[in-house]
Amino acid sequence: MTKHRNPQAEQMADESMVRNLRAQAEAIWPQEQLLLARYGQPSHIADIGCGSGEITSRLAARYPQAQIVGIDILESSVAYARRAHSSLAPRVRFEQGDAFELKLPAGQFELVVCRHMTQAVPDPEKVIAELCRIARPGAWIHVLSEDYGMLHMPAGAVDPDRLWHEGVVEFTRRTHTDARIGRRTWAIMNHLGLQDLRVDYVVVDTLRVSRQTFAAIIQAWQDGYTDVLAEHSKLGENEIRALFEQSVGAILDPTQYAVWHIPIVSGRKPAQRFQP
Repeated sequence: MTKHRNPQAEQMADESMVRNLRAQAEAIWPQEQLLLARYGQPSHIADIGCGSGEITSRLAARYPQAQIVGIDILESSVAYARRAHSSLAPRVRFEQGDAFELKLPAGQFELVVCRHMTQAVPDPEKVIAELCRIARPGAWIHVLSEDYGMLHMPAGAVDPDRLWHEGVVEFTRRTHTDARIGRRTWAIMNHLGLQDLRVDYVVVDTLRVSRQTFAAIIQAWQDGYTDVLAEHSKLGENEIRALFEQSVGAILDPTQYAVWHIPIVSGRKPAQRFQP
């Protein structure tokens, strides 16, 4: 994948992303895994944009008989996932690959998962079409599609809404990606002809998730994205740091409430021949 297709490659390769994905898995998976009951017992699963393999390993535990492949564009992430989850080989394998042009056969997988990626790539429609291509007729496609307009932290000396709307949304606009792709994903999957479409929400908040875990997600974003947000948004570096610190502080404050709603969109590939 070229830099045009992966404008956040540097941030995705930073060590902060390993911390971020670990904290996100701890926060999201307990609710997300409940949705998987509708998918039956798939024997072949693909996790596209698998990163450090945090969720790939959880899928392996949830489906102990399944053969699973995790694909990521970054060789460093693939190498990390192989080391961290070596005990799962050969049933679970990790490969470097481009989500726009997967080197996987058409119609091979009974469940195709894609998480935390659609907001980071231009033309997410093409990626979702690839997910459909590698799915078997009747298979499920499961897309966790972030939306940074769905983060809500209380204001204090500064207003965190500015971080997401003037910082993150503007950064993705300038890099031809979409920080609010979560609200468009249903329409994309509907246009591709997927059936039984569902939109579920994981609620990461200070009631359902430990404050430390929630704060760790935001802190990892601050560590990995402050510089690039300052370069490609309406906010200066000091403003961005203050806005992140307000968000983290509010989450850790036992007298405050904060929430992130995360859309998960799922649908089945039609049983007949699929034509995108």
